[in-house]
Formats: sequence, C-alpha cells, structure tokens
Amino acid sequence: MEDIIIRGAPTEYVCKSGALDELEDKLVSRNIKRVLIVSGVKSWYAARYYFPSLKSIHVSQVFYKGQCTVTEISRVAALAQSHSVDAIIGVGGGKVLDVVKAAAYTSETKAILIPTLASNCAPWTPLSVIYSDEGMMTHYDVYPMSVDILLVEPRILVEAPIPLLVAGIGDTLAKWYEADVQISKLSNPSVALKVAHHTARLCAEEMFEHAEEAIDDAKEAKVSNAFVKVIESIIMLGGMVGGFGDRYGRVAGAHSIHNGMTIAPESHKALHGNKVAYGILVQLLLEQKESEVERLCPFYQKLGLPTSLYDLNIPSRWIDVIAQQSTRNEESIHHMRSEKITATEVAQAMRHLESRLLVKP
Repeated sequence: MEDIIIRGAPTEYVCKSGALDELEDKLVSRNIKRVLIVSGVKSWYAARYYFPSLKSIHVSQVFYKGQCTVTEISRVAALAQSHSVDAIIGVGGGKVLDVVKAAAYTSETKAILIPTLASNCAPWTPLSVIYSDEGMMTHYDVYPMSVDILLVEPRILVEAPIPLLVAGIGDTLAKWYEADVQISKLSNPSVALKVAHHTARLCAEEMFEHAEEAIDDAKEAKVSNAFVKVIESIIMLGGMVGGFGDRYGRVAGAHSIHNGMTIAPESHKALHGNKVAYGILVQLLLEQKESEVERLCPFYQKLGLPTSLYDLNIPSRWIDVIAQQSTRNEESIHHMRSEKITATEVAQAMRHLESRLLVKP
C-alpha cells in the first residue's frame, strides 16, 4: 500500500454565476467577522463588479507585490495577524492564491479563494509554489489542511485574457501525462490512486473534447457549456489529481522542465502553463513516446500552445543549463523511472524538438 495523504478538495466549492453573492452568508455561518482581502491590482479590477458589499464583516484590503516569495508570504501573514483577521480572502491568479494559502497557514487563519483566472489548479490545491526574489522557482510547500471556501464565478473567468486560459489548458493536460507515468507502473494501486489516475485521464479527455470550443467562446465572452467544463477541469479535476494522488499525482517530468526553464531570464515572461505544456513534449520523448508527441503537436498549434523553445522566446543556448537544472537530485523528473534521468537525455530531447520543427538554434 502506497504511503499517501489525501487532501482531496476544499471544504466547500461553488462554481456558478452569482457564486460571490453567497460569500457573506458563508462567512457569517463560520463565525468569520474580520477578513483581509489580498489581490493583484488587475485581478481586483476584474472581480470588483461581482464582489459583494460585506456589510457585517470588517474588511481590510492589500495588494500583493507580484510574486509568491517567502518575503511576500511573511508580509501578508504579518498583516493578517496585526489586523486580527479570522480569514484571508485571495482574489486573483495562481500566485496571489498561493501567497494567501501560505499566509493563512503561517498566521493560523482560514483561506478563502476567488480565482480571476483559469490558468492552473492553484485555487483547489493545498500547496504553494515558492519563488526566489529573482523569480526562480525554488520549491513548493504542502499544507496540512485544504482551502476552506473556493468560489468560482465563471463570468469573471470568461473575461480573462485568452492566453491565460490556453496556459491553463496546457497545465491541465500535464496532469494526465505526469500522473500516468507514475501510477501506471504500480502493480496494485490503492483506491485513492485509482481515483487520481481516472481523474487525470478525465483532465486530458475534457481538454481534447472541449478546449478548442471553450477558447472560441471565451473570445466572445460567452459562458458556454464547453467553457464551464474546461474551467472546472482546470481548477477542480486538476486539483483532484494531486489531492487524491499525493506525490504520485502532482508533478513528474513536465514540471521539472518548467522548473529548469526558470533559470533562463527570458522564461520569466512565458506563462507557467505554456512552459509545462512544452515540458510534456520533453517528458514524452524521454518516455520514448514520439507518436504521442506527433499527436499532440497539431492540437497544441490549434490552441496556441508552444511546441518549441523558439515558441517560448527562450534561446536554444540555454538548453544545456535548463537540462542540468531540471535534473537536480530533488526534481520530480526522477519519479518517471527507477534510474535517474540525466541532463544529457533531457538536452537531447529538447534539441530533438527544435530540430523536428525545423527551427534553427
């Protein structure tokens, strides 16, 4: 029996138009009287029209400083403690929500999340990805409790920039490939891991079926069936894979390649999900599944996902450095097989992707 811890879902999750109208009642029912709202400037602008007036709740508000760092987490946690709040409400994208989850854990308060983007599963997962002050990913922290309330207002998400939705689709596709490479090799997976494996497969199936239509509908700000299926797959299904699969369902090769790329300054302008989507292709080549790469690339190109470093505006001179960084001993790429994956193998796979697309280094 695999030694895993299941943190499958937030205590309460609502996804529907008008979800935020219920916020005050949910706070009152939990005896939450004082809150700190943390958001980005753009994310607050996106959400403010739908955000209710909290008449019986004492509200403090602060804008975060753009990155999920130890420094920023400490700052927000200190604010929560100085204001004696009962909960921190995060309004924004993945980095804002990661700061709030970390600060809530540090300050021993509840975390309430309201995403303004469907760019990853950060609203669902009880973990935060931590970056250095220079923007390089350093590690991620997993918390002993899940988010208390997650409210998704599709009308906010449908107005978000299309590239962020596309990146969310890329990040969610990785759930299948990274979970499958780990869980499929287990001879007798537990029921929880079967749930994670099945959910990961659903992530890919929903994307293949609905992603193109969802993107088209989002371009028209249309909250369609396809759009809702895709955002729930990104947030809920994506979060459930790690929630039930624990270390077998979170990250493998694709995210290690993403982490390696953060060493290149040019990568900081590329979206997380786009870098992970590229990492899927590298992982598949390491698994010797070139036929799946051939199947994915036309799909990527339809959606606008990158199939090369060139598409990410990362010079190919970084390949060897990225390969070294992505195969550090602590990286999850080594979960793919029993023997270590080498930097030479990763660099070879990356060069193969560049050459197959006839892109000159």
